[in-house]
Amino acid sequence: MADRSLRGIRLGAQSLQSEEGVVFHERVQHIYSCTSCGRDTTLTFAADAEVPQAWECRTCGSEALLRIGEGTATVDHSDEKAPRTHWDMLLERRTIPELEELLEERLAFVRARRGAADDTSKGKLSA
Repeated sequence: MADRSLRGIRLGAQSLQSEEGVVFHERVQHIYSCTSCGRDTTLTFAADAEVPQAWECRTCGSEALLRIGEGTATVDHSDEKAPRTHWDMLLERRTIPELEELLEERLAFVRARRGAADDTSKGKLSA
């Protein structure tokens, strides 16, 4: 029975691939400085990759800017559109007077339902 036992390896502990014949891509490190907490973060990118001007700070979550030499890069947010809210999209479809009319209709409907529910519950209690 000993000559029939299966031999195996631990799962996830060792890789069956070797690094033989693998050519690693050239890499470059860039430093990002946080605008809020002042912490520096070093990130590694491929040498031919387009490096973003801003990165999210790992510590506080605010914007960290790419440091170029001794200074930091500035990011121009003027061309970015502000996100549209539900209210903005609603105002694109309806005017304020239309919205007020719809609100009054819904309030009247809810009040009528609530009044009908109150009447039925009062009738059950008195019977």
